[in-house]
Amino acid sequence: MIVIDNVLISEDVIDKKFICDLNKCKGGCCEEGDTGAPLEDDEMKIIEEIFEKVKPYFTEDGLAEITKSGLKVYDDEFGWVTPTVGSKAGICAFAFRDEKGIIKCAFEQAYYDGVITWKKPISCHLFPITVGKPKDKSYERVNYEPRATLCKTACSLGEEMRVPVYQFLKEPIIRKYGEAFYEALDTIAKGEWEETDFKE
Repeated sequence: MIVIDNVLISEDVIDKKFICDLNKCKGGCCEEGDTGAPLEDDEMKIIEEIFEKVKPYFTEDGLAEITKSGLKVYDDEFGWVTPTVGSKAGICAFAFRDEKGIIKCAFEQAYYDGVITWKKPISCHLFPITVGKPKDKSYERVNYEPRATLCKTACSLGEEMRVPVYQFLKEPIIRKYGEAFYEALDTIAKGEWEETDFKE
């Protein structure tokens, strides 16, 4: 276990290899799961504020689900999450399929099109890294949890290209924890760590 400030990080994050292979998995992580994507408190407000701008990117099924359930739903295990179409394990209501059948996020597409400046929920951006907190929120636990079947090709591609999980997810890690955190993690991964190297 790696500890940086109040964040406990599984060593798999630096030891395992991963490169998302969308042509093979088709973005299945937006559809395969126990519930929708976890949302942070500030993200729920952002989603409400920019929803009308992103609305044209949603599918009819997604909009129908949002009309019925709202832009967020509460899950007993994960807290506030994105709504899903049809069932807890259905496709995310924020998702759509492109012409190649790849599932994409309406918010992320709007971001790439320059419509909004917020990309997507950080839990989606970090996948296959997951972040958990105890009830008192005194620390965070960061784990590497790829889907056994869905992410098999991504794990194989990562091994082939020798790209560690944390390097593949550099952008979302910095987005959530900052540059200094990532640099500390990178230093640890490269075996150059000394306890005095990282201070806030």
